[in-house]
Order: sequence, then structure tokens, then C-alpha cells
Amino acid sequence: MYNKMNRRTFLVASAAATGLAGQAAAQARAPRVEVYKSPTCGCCTAWARHMAQNSFLVDARDVDQQTLNALKERSGITRALASCHTAFVDGYVVEGHVPASDVQRLLAEQPDALGLTVPGMPIGSPGMEMGNQRDAFDTLLVMRDGSFEVFERRV
Repeated sequence: MYNKMNRRTFLVASAAATGLAGQAAAQARAPRVEVYKSPTCGCCTAWARHMAQNSFLVDARDVDQQTLNALKERSGITRALASCHTAFVDGYVVEGHVPASDVQRLLAEQPDALGLTVPGMPIGSPGMEMGNQRDAFDTLLVMRDGSFEVFERRV
């Protein structure tokens, strides 16, 4: 009986270790998103949660508005392209309520660009959900020269 108990314990421990190793490997492959936001902005927190729910590792950092504005400017985000929070993932800037699927596509395609933005705060975008209400919005691909083009359109 002692050998059977040891074998069962070993098998259970091995299965648990394999599960933990698989989970750690998945986390190692998950893109890390650094989110800079106001500590009082609930929609920014909701967007960070949306990203985490879509397999991103999220590191959310609360900063004051002056710091956030300077970060946007240094990253090439103009006032016309701005929203409430700024994030970085794999060398790209992600401004505002960009859907996780757009960020995943950006990382898969790897265009020569600054990143993505959803200017303003459209209702129905990730983090800006309000029941069934939805605004049409575009996710814009921001080029290195400051120009932009529609990356994804949602109507």
C-alpha cells in the first residue's frame, strides 16, 4: 500500500507540475502591455481588464495627467489622435480603447508603424461599454511620419 500511495502522490504531483509549467510557458509567450493611465479613470482600468481577458499580460501604471500627456507626445500621439490612456506592447504604442483583436493583428502583421489608436472614447469600444449602445469607430494605424490610415472599421 505504501508504494501505491507514493506512486499516486507522484502522479498527482507530476500532473500538477506539468499544468503549472504549461501555464508558465503560456504566460512567457503572452505579449506584455504596459498601460499608463490616470488613477481615477475607470474606463482605462476596464480596458486593461479587456486586454488581460484576451491573453495579454498587463502592467497598469497610474500616472498624473502631465506625465501622461508628455508620454503621449514623446510617443508621437498628437492631440487629434489621443484618448485617455497610452499603452506599449512589443515596440508599438496603443492609444485609447483599441480592441485586443486589433492589437493581436498588429503584432501578427508587424507593420512599420508607431502603433494603433482609437481617438476619443467611443461608446461600445473596449472599456467604454454601455449596454447595447454602440458608436461606430475606426482603429487607426499611426505611421512613423505622423500620418495614419484606417486599420479596422467598426460600424
